[in-house]
Amino acid sequence: MNRLARRALNTCAVPQDLDSITCWDQAGEHPAVVGVSEESVNAIWRSVERLYQTGTHPGMQLSVRHRGEQILHRSIGHAAGNGPRDNPDAVKVPMTTETPVCYFSASKAVTALLIHILVEQGRVNLLDPVSYYCPEFAQGGKRTITIHQILSHRGGIPAIPRGTPIDVLWQKEEIWRLLCEAEPVEVDGTRVAYHAITGGYVLQRVLEKVTGESIEAFLDTHIRQPMGMKWFTYGISPAQVHELALTYATGPTPRFPVSWIVNRALGGDIRTVEQVVNDPRFQEAVIPAGNLCGTAEEMGRFFQMMLNGGVWEGKRICDPMTIRRAIQQYGSLQIDRTMMIPMRFSAGLMLGGNPVGLWGQKSRHAFGHVGLINKFCWADSARDISVSLLNTGLPIFAHQIPALARFVYTVCREFPLRPENQRPLVAA
Repeated sequence: MNRLARRALNTCAVPQDLDSITCWDQAGEHPAVVGVSEESVNAIWRSVERLYQTGTHPGMQLSVRHRGEQILHRSIGHAAGNGPRDNPDAVKVPMTTETPVCYFSASKAVTALLIHILVEQGRVNLLDPVSYYCPEFAQGGKRTITIHQILSHRGGIPAIPRGTPIDVLWQKEEIWRLLCEAEPVEVDGTRVAYHAITGGYVLQRVLEKVTGESIEAFLDTHIRQPMGMKWFTYGISPAQVHELALTYATGPTPRFPVSWIVNRALGGDIRTVEQVVNDPRFQEAVIPAGNLCGTAEEMGRFFQMMLNGGVWEGKRICDPMTIRRAIQQYGSLQIDRTMMIPMRFSAGLMLGGNPVGLWGQKSRHAFGHVGLINKFCWADSARDISVSLLNTGLPIFAHQIPALARFVYTVCREFPLRPENQRPLVAA
C-alpha cells in the first residue's frame, strides 16, 4: 500500500517481509499432540497475516488452544512506533507474545466471573437489587435494578451522564457518586443496551462492599495467582506502564451515523478514545469494565479454564455450576440499543448463535467477549477451542472487517463440529 493510500485510509506501514516482524513461540505450540494438522495451523495464521496487511492494526497477538493444548502462540507487528501518524523515524518496538495489551471490554468477562464466584461463595444473589448491598445506588429510581440486570446489560444505565469530564473515569468516588445520582432510562430489564463502562463500576462496588477487599486483590487471589498469570491486572503498575502496547485510532474517521453510535457507546469520538486509553492515568487506574491488561495467551488461558469447568492445571478455580450460570443465555436475541446490532448475552458474556453468530458459523455453544471493536476472545465447547486475538488498532468501520470475519470463519472451519467435541463443561 503506497503512502497516499495509507494516509487516506489512516493505516500503518506494512513491510513486505512479514516474517521479520513475527514472534513465534515454537516451544509453546503443540498442534500434533491433539491431532491438528500443519495445514490447519497455517490457514489460521495466514488469516491473521491478511488482517495485519490491512494496516489497521500496528500490532497483533494470537493464542489458540484445542482440547487444552496451545496450537498457535504468535504475534506480529509493533507495540509502538508504527501508528498511522507516528514519525517514520520513530523507534519501532516489536510486538512479542509477552507484551501486555489492554483487553478493554473483554475485561467484562473476567469481572463477571468474579461476581459469579461471589455467588458460589454465598456472598451475593444475582437477583438482589444492587441497592441491597449499596443503598446509595437507589437514588433516581434505581432501587429495583438487580446485579443480574447490570451483568446482562439491562441495568438502565448504559452510559455515564452527558458532559462528564473524561478524567472522572479514574476518580473512583466521583464516578460512583455520578452513577448513584443518575436516572435510569428504564428499570424493568426488558431491553438490552450495552453498558460500555458503567456496569463495571457497579459490580466493583458490590464486590468490595461484601468482601471488604479491593477488586484487584480478589482477582489476584481467585484467578491471577492460582492460574500463574504474569500480567492479568486491572491497569498496570507505574513501573511497568512503559511495557504496555500503545493503542492507535486507525481507519477512516467515522461519519454519521457510525460516529453517533461510537459517541453513544464510548462517550466520545474515536480520537478522544485514543487519547484517553493511552493516558497513563487510564492505564494505571482500576476500570473493571475496560482496562484489564495481559497477553493473548493469558486471556486464552482464562477461557480454557472456563471450558474445563472451572479447573486450570488441576487447580479448582470455581465450581462447574458457576461456569454454567455465567454462560447461560438470558433473554432472546435482541437489537442492542447502544450498539444497534443484534446481540445475545448471558450474565456477563457475549454468546454465539446458529446458523451464524458473533463467534462464527454454528457457534451456539460459544461464549466470549469483544474488546473495543476488534479484540476477539472466546471459547466454543462444541469445538473444544479457546481463542484470543488481540490487536492495537481502533478501526471502527473500515476495510479490515472482511479480513476479521474471515479469521473467525477460518478458525471455525478448521475445527468443525464433531460429536466427540460436543461435551458438557465439566472438570478436566
